[in-house]
Amino acid sequence: MLSLNTRIELADKLGKYMLSDNESWGLARERAIMVNSWFIAEHIDIAIQNIAEQYLEKDKLENWLSNYHLPAASKTVGIVMAGNIPMVGFHDFLCGFISGHKLVLKPSSKDTVLITHLLEQLYDWEPAVREQVKIADILKGCDAYIATGSNNTARYFEQYFGKYPNIIRKNRTSVAVLDGNETEQDFEGLAKDVFTYFGLGCRNVSQLCVPENYDFDPLLAFLERYDSVINHHKYKNNYDYYLAIYLLNKTPYRTNGTLLLTENEVPFSPVSVLHYRRYNNVNTIVDELNASDSVQCIVGNGHIPFGDAQKPSLGNYADNIDTMQFLSGL
Repeated sequence: MLSLNTRIELADKLGKYMLSDNESWGLARERAIMVNSWFIAEHIDIAIQNIAEQYLEKDKLENWLSNYHLPAASKTVGIVMAGNIPMVGFHDFLCGFISGHKLVLKPSSKDTVLITHLLEQLYDWEPAVREQVKIADILKGCDAYIATGSNNTARYFEQYFGKYPNIIRKNRTSVAVLDGNETEQDFEGLAKDVFTYFGLGCRNVSQLCVPENYDFDPLLAFLERYDSVINHHKYKNNYDYYLAIYLLNKTPYRTNGTLLLTENEVPFSPVSVLHYRRYNNVNTIVDELNASDSVQCIVGNGHIPFGDAQKPSLGNYADNIDTMQFLSGL
């Protein structure tokens, strides 16, 4: 097995490679866009920068690992990756790789190109990585499993992997708590939290919690600056579809021509739609959100800063389940 220092050095090297203008890496990014039309160059670049800067710098890796006692013996861990945003499964891969376990990866068909290319790059630098990490179409014979999907697929994961140590993740989303005193800088950050990846990630804000009598006009006017998203055909199709539904059902809504805003207690909203709910007591609503199994993170003053929802650190685990602790205990 590769030493821990070697694994850290390879991860650090991979981060530098991801930020480079390497021609092969550029071609891989272009292929990823052709495979998944929800992927655009701007969003892939955002994902690359966040992964390289938040996950793969040597000092951050070492500080992160100081909190864990890594296992002396390796197990075989199967990882089922999602494909809703570029390289969304990278953190699971990194946790498994750094912890020293043997990994069998099953990337989503929507996001195979990038992770496969990066793995091939690791193989080129260190052939021994082939003995630790491989990609497979079917996961079987593993000692433990990590699987990410929808509430529906989670039922199948539990059926297949339930008798093994596992982490099975379901649908989650994120919510912003506004107090009516937000600045234009706050709105700028909130726009990123809403529109990055077209809102498809679990860390994208899909619902606003606002005070009674909140004035939405300044926010909607500001968000008009992000009207370029409507030029993406899939986003535009979603917008037109839900606009028609609201008109037919006479559902009250607001819009700036780019985003539909409608009152709904459910935190999950479709692409191009932002739900909102009103509160009388901010502490009560925050307590409710913290207790919810559906909320990945809370954005707002006193919470994750506006604009930082898509910048998780190594210690920000999906579903708030410590992946490294799980892997260290196998």
